[in-house]
Amino acid sequence: MEGDQTSQVQTQALGPAPVTVRPARFTPLDSPPGSKPQGLAGNDLGILLDVPVRVTVELGRAELPVREVLELGTGSVIELDRSAGEALDILVNGVVIAQGEVVVVGEQFGIRLLEILSSPGRYA
Repeated sequence: MEGDQTSQVQTQALGPAPVTVRPARFTPLDSPPGSKPQGLAGNDLGILLDVPVRVTVELGRAELPVREVLELGTGSVIELDRSAGEALDILVNGVVIAQGEVVVVGEQFGIRLLEILSSPGRYA
């Protein structure tokens, strides 16, 4: 069967007729030099500009046994794993992309970006 890529598969004697099996053929993923991928103008990310993402600011974390969580009440203080004044993590869809600090804007809180992390510095 080396020269022929089509083979016959026999099923049970009382079952359906033989089935023809052929290898799958896929269109190459790489484009010819100088051509642009369909739907994208080179590296234009404009089609993604209106996609919503979840932005989260993390002050810190704490690990508590269930007993301590059940004892929490109004006025309880949970010690976080960060010092006061330390930069906060800014996450987009669960991935840390930047560090920042809390600011007050009018009567609301905001975040001032201090550093945008490079791809290797990002972590989930």
